Amino acid sequence: MSRHVLVLGGTTEARLLAAELAVRPDTRVTTSLAGRVTRPGAIAGDVRVGGFGGADGLAEWLRAHRVTAVVDATHPFAAAITANAARATAVTGRPLAVLRRPGWRPGPGDHWHPAGSLAEAARLLPDLGRRVLLTTGRMDLAAFAHLDRLHFVVRSVEPAEPPAPPDMAQVLARGPFTVADELALLRGHRIDVLVTKDSGGAATAAKLTAARELGLPVVVVRRPPLPDGVSVVPGVAQALEWLGLDPDTAPPEVGRTPAE
Repeated sequence: MSRHVLVLGGTTEARLLAAELAVRPDTRVTTSLAGRVTRPGAIAGDVRVGGFGGADGLAEWLRAHRVTAVVDATHPFAAAITANAARATAVTGRPLAVLRRPGWRPGPGDHWHPAGSLAEAARLLPDLGRRVLLTTGRMDLAAFAHLDRLHFVVRSVEPAEPPAPPDMAQVLARGPFTVADELALLRGHRIDVLVTKDSGGAATAAKLTAARELGLPVVVVRRPPLPDGVSVVPGVAQALEWLGLDPDTAPPEVGRTPAE
């Protein structure tokens, strides 16, 4: 095969890119998953699970497996993985593209409160509400654990990990969600403030529409900055073009669905 592409995965875009690459006769694709989700969706091509051992371990893996290009299609908040990918590809001379879906933007009627970190989001909450829908992920609860006067509803794909807020209910669910779903959740739990990361994409954007309809404040945690000098592409088609492939030549069974 003329190319071996390593996709750092965990998003819908990563799965779609792997599906596009796996059907190309001159391309081998390996998707790497961190292993934090126990039941990931089906992924085309080769799949590896677990860390590399930092930037040095990733560089060694790239050399050993003759990887010709790396596409970082991890979650926009996976800053450590992205930093390791940038260092490893710089050392080994492999090209790197970061596939990042566009972030969300507020519109008329939105009451957004930007936060530069989870800690800043936690500082904002007591002045905004008492019943919080927290959708920042099951591993990010420590920043809110000291807020013992607030009630949290934590939605995540898998059970939350401690430390966590003392007054907390869990909702286990996987997107995409409809606006009707989100309105029912917000009303059912009497939520008066929403906290989310700026993940972008359509699968979890309905909560923002629902919050707007109910007039709720939304604390939006900004994305961490990308490493200097990395190439950034906004979608799967652009990633294929960056790899020198025509996005229109894939077989028709390779579908394109909304991003999570």
